[in-house]
Amino acid sequence: MSKLVTIFGGSGFVGRYIAWHMAREGWRVRVAVRRPNDAGFVRTYGVVGQVEPVFCNIRDDDSVRAVTQGAEAVVNCVGTFDARGRNNFDAIQHQGAERIARIAAVLGVKHLVHISAIGADARGESIYARTKAAGETAIVAHFPDAVILRPSVIFGPEDQFFNRFAAMARLGPVLPLIGAQTRFQPVHVDDVARAAVEGVLGRAAPGIYELGGPEIATFRELMRDMLKVIHRRRLIVNMPFWLARIVAWAGDMVQIVSGGLIRNGIVTRDQVRSLKVDNVVSPDARGFDALGLDPVAPDAVMPEYLYRFRPGGQYDAIRNSASNLRNT
Repeated sequence: MSKLVTIFGGSGFVGRYIAWHMAREGWRVRVAVRRPNDAGFVRTYGVVGQVEPVFCNIRDDDSVRAVTQGAEAVVNCVGTFDARGRNNFDAIQHQGAERIARIAAVLGVKHLVHISAIGADARGESIYARTKAAGETAIVAHFPDAVILRPSVIFGPEDQFFNRFAAMARLGPVLPLIGAQTRFQPVHVDDVARAAVEGVLGRAAPGIYELGGPEIATFRELMRDMLKVIHRRRLIVNMPFWLARIVAWAGDMVQIVSGGLIRNGIVTRDQVRSLKVDNVVSPDARGFDALGLDPVAPDAVMPEYLYRFRPGGQYDAIRNSASNLRNT
């Protein structure tokens, strides 16, 4: 019988790519999610019955235990940007991660891979960074041989980075940024997935790996590259951190007063804190080289999914060609 891997958050941005790769490796894949009815698309990653979405709430021991039973390996891709509510930073990124590792160890799981973030820091200014670090510590306490992956900002067709700002660029002549000089090392989602597969297959030594793409650039430089891809000219304006804190505070207050009915979809105070810190691989960290992988750069992939934000969408090149013909 094929080996079984349980992927917590396996229908999410990163998890779906890991699920696809593990199906290609011939494994049975159990995709543990809160809404399995919305994750039916993962079934197409393998033959009938090979990839199955199942319900799981990582805030509950019994739920985690049920989906971990019989698994050879476990991958935790669950994260959050919610500071409040039942699925807040601590509940998901600390306690949830601890629960998965503890139960996996008790059930005799051989390999555990955890997706963290480069910004994980027990003394970090943001709650996001501190709870990521707390989750890593809890995992190692229960599962010392775990493979922990810390990616920089992740890009790909379903990302909330380039897609978000490309959509904003369609709305007006100005593109506002917070922390325009903050440095990032964008990493392709499929490269992160391939690193996770190395951990599942036991080909990665235990410990922490920081994953960044081949290029380091400031937020402003990345947005300039994105604008070139979508064929738009916009004025990039840096919003000072003091002003960003005011905007974020107002958005957070609206969410609190509305009882969560109105979400702060602009920027939160915790995100502003995170944007103050560079998001790049540490000089002495293990990375893709230690895994034998060669990551791709954003400009090699962005045109494949950002074309829809061009003035003419998928027909932009045709429209421009027709315009040149009329002018000759």
